[in-house]
Amino acid sequence: MVSEELIELLRKKADEYNQPFFIKHDPISVPHRFTKKQDIEIAAFFASIFAWGNRTTIINKTNELMNLMHQSPHDFCLNHSAHDLKNLLYFKHRTFNSTDLLYFVDFFKQHYQRSNSLETAFSNFLELTDDNTGKALDGFYQYFFSLEHVPKRTLKHIAAPVKNSACKRINMFLRWMVRKDNNGVDFGLWKKIKPSQLVLPLDLHVVRVARHFNMIHRKATDWQTAVELTNTIKEFEPLDPCKYDFALFALGVFERF
Repeated sequence: MVSEELIELLRKKADEYNQPFFIKHDPISVPHRFTKKQDIEIAAFFASIFAWGNRTTIINKTNELMNLMHQSPHDFCLNHSAHDLKNLLYFKHRTFNSTDLLYFVDFFKQHYQRSNSLETAFSNFLELTDDNTGKALDGFYQYFFSLEHVPKRTLKHIAAPVKNSACKRINMFLRWMVRKDNNGVDFGLWKKIKPSQLVLPLDLHVVRVARHFNMIHRKATDWQTAVELTNTIKEFEPLDPCKYDFALFALGVFERF
């Protein structure tokens, strides 16, 4: 049971940080530079996949990739030439390299030839009655790696509940795509997944703050713990639990709680 005092604090901090000023120094700033839905989806996907380590580096590397894609990632993925792909061969971000990148581009090409949005890559595996997006993430993992000749090294870059991962980066991407309010941070482009089904991204800062407030009790940082934290928040915010990602993250990063 979450105390009324804690609920009040979390609501205050969520409202305080779920504001346009949050965008500039967060990886979500990269997709915010685009207006075309598919460009936003692809830029957001890469920004989330690259999201480990220093936030400035994450933003710079994602912007570097967008430059290599001529600031038109959707068109690039669908219509790239062999020369365009050569320009990707030296791209690297931590353990993500050109082998991984070329597979990602191939996936996007094949997906967008069949679908107008990346949403279906997740929503096709989800029922509206599902409590959370676990099935969608497992389904996406299988779908993403359904192409011929999957590089073994690339498997590590996409998380899934079936692997007992907390799925921090994919959950963050889904938050960006699904949540909709009037504050202008999250995009709310997708309608086939409900905000109430989202699971909180278990960033290290979020975990530390949540443990401080006894909002989670499992020792592991895995999918079950992400669901535990989300369910704790659903006790007082059942329709939009991921709104409190702003509060927990901000308390950990900006206020060193």
